[in-house]
Amino acid sequence: MKDTILKLSDTIDEVLKVDRQTINWNYKPTIDKWSKKEIIGHLIDSAQINLQRFVRCTYEENFKLIYEQVEWVKVQHYQDVDTHDIITLWKLLNQQIIRVLKNYPVDRLNAKCDNDKNEVQLHTVEWLAQDYVDHLRHHLKQVLS
Repeated sequence: MKDTILKLSDTIDEVLKVDRQTINWNYKPTIDKWSKKEIIGHLIDSAQINLQRFVRCTYEENFKLIYEQVEWVKVQHYQDVDTHDIITLWKLLNQQIIRVLKNYPVDRLNAKCDNDKNEVQLHTVEWLAQDYVDHLRHHLKQVLS
């Protein structure tokens, strides 16, 4: 878990060092593709869902928690949000995830929850945390390239 926490912390630092003025946040490659601002919005949604998973796994197990990513981005109108605000929200949510993971009860690291829409797929907190950071970094490559 320490490596995952460090990777997440380093990722936050990397994003905050980027010159945001050089990024076209509003450009949508096609009407059905997300802008870079909407991708950050998707990462905010992912952070919210995963934070709930991490918290609930401290006292609960084998629950299902999924979300409809396209609908969440659409409903929250991230395209209309100020870029500074969206980056700040993303940063704060990820800092909270780090706080939760740093203080995670050792005896709950193997607690599981289901995050699959179609079939039961139980994953441990450690797996979910690593997957969350990998997913985050994948999308940030799209934003920062």
